[in-house]
Amino acid sequence: MALDEPQQNDLTFIDQGITFVIDKEIFEEAKPIRIDFIESAGGSGFQLTSNLQSGKNCGGCC
Repeated sequence: MALDEPQQNDLTFIDQGITFVIDKEIFEEAKPIRIDFIESAGGSGFQLTSNLQSGKNCGGCC
């Protein structure tokens, strides 16, 4: 995840007051996408779940 301004080839979604922006091509490969906020003894953060294969289109950093 990164903070960035929407680009011409991006889709923008607003859910519960939060704006999400994703590249159209990646969205087509990854959908459906689920975003959960997880809290545990080790810390907290966002967990993303999708159909995108690990390492594809993200330089191996996903």
